[in-house]
Amino acid sequence: FGESSALYIYADEHASILLEPGLSAALDASDHVPCLNASGLLPEEQLVATLQAKGATMRCVESCTGGAIAARICRVSGASAVLDRGWVTYSNAAKIAEVGVPESVLQTHGAVSEACVMAMAEGGLGKADLCVAVSGIAGPGGGTAAKPVGTVWLAIAYRERATASRLLQLQGSRRAIQAKVVIAALARLLR
Repeated sequence: FGESSALYIYADEHASILLEPGLSAALDASDHVPCLNASGLLPEEQLVATLQAKGATMRCVESCTGGAIAARICRVSGASAVLDRGWVTYSNAAKIAEVGVPESVLQTHGAVSEACVMAMAEGGLGKADLCVAVSGIAGPGGGTAAKPVGTVWLAIAYRERATASRLLQLQGSRRAIQAKVVIAALARLLR
């Protein structure tokens, strides 16, 4: 590991590779997921192993991350055993058509809302054991006083328990916000 505030992994004793933004960033104490656990596994590797051990499957419905959660999980060998499918529902029309978000939810609450992200997760669940959904404002534009850049809703729908949601208020560049959302999703899925 490097000595600066950035976290590095070393490919060998002579070269270092900067981890992508947000990989090791803690959103808060309850969401902190170190980049490697005691066994040397990244969060996505931990998630795939955990779901495999439980015989569980999952789905993703993503807006502001553009499929980055599913892509991160698919980096892991064996992900096909646990990740059933995913949707990038960037537009309101896609949210309605692909996962059944009621138009009234979008008109009343907007796409960046708890009601919308819960409907996304529940609409994507299907026959999977859980479904994670995210919708937010990654910036640099699009924010308002009520919903500034970095406002992101995350929800997880479960087959056998109530859907859980969480509001994230993030800062940074568009890429950093998206990366932090991916980490938050992986952390919540692991919990």
